[in-house]
Amino acid sequence: MSVEFRIVVPARYASTRLPGKPLREIRGKPMIEWVCAAAAGAGAREVVVATDDARIVEQVQAFGGVACLTDSAHSSGTDRILEVAQTLGWDGDDIVVNLQGDEPLMPAANLLQVAELLARGDCEIATLHKAVSAEAAQDPNLVKLVHDAAGRALYFSRAPIPYHRGGPAPDYCGHIGIYAYRVGFLATFSALEPAALERAESLEQLRALAHGYRIRSEPAREAPGPGVDTEADLARVEALLAERSR
Repeated sequence: MSVEFRIVVPARYASTRLPGKPLREIRGKPMIEWVCAAAAGAGAREVVVATDDARIVEQVQAFGGVACLTDSAHSSGTDRILEVAQTLGWDGDDIVVNLQGDEPLMPAANLLQVAELLARGDCEIATLHKAVSAEAAQDPNLVKLVHDAAGRALYFSRAPIPYHRGGPAPDYCGHIGIYAYRVGFLATFSALEPAALERAESLEQLRALAHGYRIRSEPAREAPGPGVDTEADLARVEALLAERSR
């Protein structure tokens, strides 16, 4: 399937666990440069960094990337992406892939995959998942999902779902936090009231499910590397990239 799409990379400067995260260096380059390099291999029409900080804009422009300075009052990356789409005059039917600015090891194949999944036309949001162990499913920082036989997401949770009451252990799906949606749906979604489920789990995608919108997910074509939230994550990613360069 040939599909046209754009990638937007939300990147906030502030981070409780890792301040200035997008600009932290990995093998001599800021992390945001690694993320944009990963995005560049997916065949997107364009890659734009959406940020709340001029320092990130300057760094992105320094390595030849495109960045938009967005309103610092936005509560989520989704709202930041919508502002970019409106500022750049994208059409309501245009497909946008949301790649977080702390995912330097996201395979380009997965970014294309999620855009293709949305383009099939039977959902408002497309995303991906991977198989995880029962032990890994206990981690509340790893979001889990359950889906129906057609791949439509039924629920996302920080708790291990489904609950294992007995018998053979269930298959656990770990959510991979990349999304594809159309610009028109982003505007609709941004106008929705946050749902009780969303507030309880602190998971924005539950707003879409609570309001009756469809999210489709399928197993990622390639296993993504770890994202970066802490100093330990940063060191781990640096080591993995060093191995790849050998």
